[in-house]
Amino acid sequence: MYAKTHHDLTDLPNIGREVARLLSLAGINTPEELVRTGAVEAAIRIKNIRPDDPPCRSMLAGLHGAILEVRWHTIPKQEREKIWLEYLARTESS
Repeated sequence: MYAKTHHDLTDLPNIGREVARLLSLAGINTPEELVRTGAVEAAIRIKNIRPDDPPCRSMLAGLHGAILEVRWHTIPKQEREKIWLEYLARTESS
């Protein structure tokens, strides 16, 4: 799916150099790995390597949008809220 059009994480929408660096530190180095990992798990991994500055709603939406290949602000608010609540549920219980 992504291999033909996207070779680097920064080829994806919403992924700049800093987020790509954080993803790499979290063990996610390619667009395919991001798709397999999913936005919520990727955000959890980033939180684990950067606990004092965990991902915000916008970063999580950006990761989700990167997987969908859309700018994060075009994702319906209800969908963004759903993934945010999933992220909170998974991180608050740990």
